[in-house]
Amino acid sequence: MANNYGAPKTELGELGRVQDRITFLYLEHARLNRQDSAVTVTDQRGTVYIPAAMVSVLLLGPGVDITHRAMELIGDSGVSVVWVGEHGVRQYAHGRALGHSARFLEQQAKLVSNRRSRVMVARKMYQMRFPGEDVSELTMQQLRGKEGARVRRVYTEQSKRTGVTWEKREYKVDDFNSSTPINKALTAAHQALYGLSCSVIVALGASPGLGFVHTGHDLSFVYDFADLYKAQYSIPVAFQMTAKHGDNDIADWTRRGMRDAFADGKLLVQMVKDLKFLLDIDDGITADTMHLWDDRQGLQKFGVQYHEFDSEDEQN
Repeated sequence: MANNYGAPKTELGELGRVQDRITFLYLEHARLNRQDSAVTVTDQRGTVYIPAAMVSVLLLGPGVDITHRAMELIGDSGVSVVWVGEHGVRQYAHGRALGHSARFLEQQAKLVSNRRSRVMVARKMYQMRFPGEDVSELTMQQLRGKEGARVRRVYTEQSKRTGVTWEKREYKVDDFNSSTPINKALTAAHQALYGLSCSVIVALGASPGLGFVHTGHDLSFVYDFADLYKAQYSIPVAFQMTAKHGDNDIADWTRRGMRDAFADGKLLVQMVKDLKFLLDIDDGITADTMHLWDDRQGLQKFGVQYHEFDSEDEQN
């Protein structure tokens, strides 16, 4: 019988590389379906077609109605899906992207489970924020204090640069609109950065929950990873958008500003490189590597017919 359900499942080799994909796409009050290899988005203005293999992460806001066939395509194409609140400022759940290799996850679990290697990775993260400085002898408490001072300095510098008044960071989870315009912008900017960070992490097969600095949350590593880029991306964009638009649709303007900053700065490409650096992963790893584990002989070939007993068992 002929297949009447659109294009066949995408092969792994046909998927766009994560660094070549669109950064993220926020949708609300629309119906999502599938036509062949595209996700269709329909609202009162009409229908648009989104090539699924070229999207990195979908942020699904209020009023989104998505079909099973659309989710099937999204899953096959390795798209990260995050269900968020209005303006994308709250995260309710996320779906795991397509990944066939456990190498990133295994390496991450190995590093985070040993105290010495965990501190080593945490220091790597802080070292990336303080180029030219030696942080190898600093304790975690000293590193946190140094980072706190850096972030306060960045806020002050951006306030002077843009003319936006800055007092302190305030964010009420259940009441976004009660914040000042700059705090709204910072929330929206950070959420966009979290979405992109989560997309890269799960697309490469790492775990969002195994953090090295943050811990105890299912997105701990997302917060670790996103912190590397806040001073360069989300904080400057938030101040810039607030200076330009005030409180007028500040969340929407900030998301667009982050989208443009991600593209202009080629952040996806940088994130992939940085994640490999942090987890000490070499570039030769492929997404379709699979082996059988053996406690004596190490990794063994997958897809080989092994006899029930080896020669030593047969002799016994």
